[in-house]
Amino acid sequence: MPTRKRSIGRAGAAAAMAMLVAAAATACGGGGDGDESGGPLAEQKLSWKSCPAPSVLQGAGSGKPAPLPDGTEWECSTLKVPLDWEKPDGERIDLALIRARAKAQDGRIGSLVFNFGGPGGSGVATLPLAAQEDYEKLHSRYDLVSFDPRGVGASEGVRCLDDKAMDAAYAVDGTPDDAAEEKESLAVTRKSAAGCEQNSGEVLPHVDTESAARDMDLLRQVLGDRKLNYFGISYGTELGAVYAHLFPRNVGRAVFDAVVDPTHDPEKSALGQAKGFQLALDNFLEECAADGASCPTGTDPEQGRQRITDLLRQLDEKPLPTKDGRRLTQSHALNGIAQALYSEDFWTYLKQGLSEAQDLGTGNLLLALSDAMTGRDEQGHYSNVQSANTAIVCADAKQRYTPADVKAKLPEFRKASPVFGEFLAWGLLQCTDWPVEGGSESLDVAAKGSAPIVVVGNTGDPATPYEGAQRMADGLGEGVGIEVTNKGEGHGAYGTGTCVTNAVDAYLLEGKVPRDGMTCAS
Repeated sequence: MPTRKRSIGRAGAAAAMAMLVAAAATACGGGGDGDESGGPLAEQKLSWKSCPAPSVLQGAGSGKPAPLPDGTEWECSTLKVPLDWEKPDGERIDLALIRARAKAQDGRIGSLVFNFGGPGGSGVATLPLAAQEDYEKLHSRYDLVSFDPRGVGASEGVRCLDDKAMDAAYAVDGTPDDAAEEKESLAVTRKSAAGCEQNSGEVLPHVDTESAARDMDLLRQVLGDRKLNYFGISYGTELGAVYAHLFPRNVGRAVFDAVVDPTHDPEKSALGQAKGFQLALDNFLEECAADGASCPTGTDPEQGRQRITDLLRQLDEKPLPTKDGRRLTQSHALNGIAQALYSEDFWTYLKQGLSEAQDLGTGNLLLALSDAMTGRDEQGHYSNVQSANTAIVCADAKQRYTPADVKAKLPEFRKASPVFGEFLAWGLLQCTDWPVEGGSESLDVAAKGSAPIVVVGNTGDPATPYEGAQRMADGLGEGVGIEVTNKGEGHGAYGTGTCVTNAVDAYLLEGKVPRDGMTCAS
């Protein structure tokens, strides 16, 4: 069950990295009508209290969320929502919430709700970390709010396998070379699906994105906001787009960053990610080559790509030892390399990890990077980010692929990326034998009647390639989708350069809509 699908925003990736990399680096050197749908639940009153430390399922960190630099403390609460929105008066579940109240209440605009992506990322765990650096201006006039979507973290978090079984699953070869390895990989997928059904079967049919969007409209009402002001990152752009399609007249000021392509089915999405991660890796290799002799992949980017391919081939045959007793497999290394490509800030860790593997013959840092991707902490406990990811993806997508489908597509994926192609192609089996049918084969994001939505695409984005931003802006509709291009690296653009950050802040804080088609350079 190697990771192939996750697409969490830059802030979420940084939050996952923060707990793992430092120690390892030291060791190695159709639009709806807008009607409110909450019913009696919209009258509930939230009880805000001091936040506890995040749980293991949320991705436990070092303790309670630290206050913001201005001293504002975080508050937590729970929101009751229907388990099944088709039965709004039936069973209810609790969604975990977090907020930091606006610094200036007299100039307060309202709440600004964040989703950092995944799907499967805990907003309750991520927002306090991301807000330490990125959202000071926004906090001046907004209550910063996030939540664990249904199936995530403390919101009926999906559980599939125990920690030991997760370790074993992530060590399995994600690019099977023969019938025996293919059988082993499929067995892990089936075991995980069975575990999800056994431990979380009641919630699995209801973790779809449309249900999460309806939860957000209820949250808007309970927070007392006439419109939903929203900042969606990565998968959060898909969630925001579904919301805008269902409730166009309830959209306030909204921003989508690191944008999911709404025209892509799972196959096209995986193929796009293969191209995106390969582009990001090639950009890394060029930057590294400029370092000269200190670059672990050499001074020729093409030669550097071959060195990485050779390393992965060697790991397929002989995994490297690490300090905690696990071995760095090919699948771990692919996850680790991909994790480091989420932000240019992480490239230094990739250089160190590749140097360690090549020069010392150990895999501590690449394994730490892989653990950050898969949600494993230093105590060996897993968050539910990947279990929730699979549950939400499989609840949304109707497509179910077979090994024969994958084998037919392998040449195209290999051409798209000699490093990541096969790994992502085999990832199409993520929903094979899943116990719940998927909802649809396509995503409708038309949002006629919505306020403008700023759609930010980063040209070097590995996980949600740049082309998706234009397609999202077009899909939202004329006058709704406002496209902003950022020429830069990494997954997400806000906070990486003053041009994009100022444009987004001007819209969210002052209502100044950027020029459609504007371009920034990080």
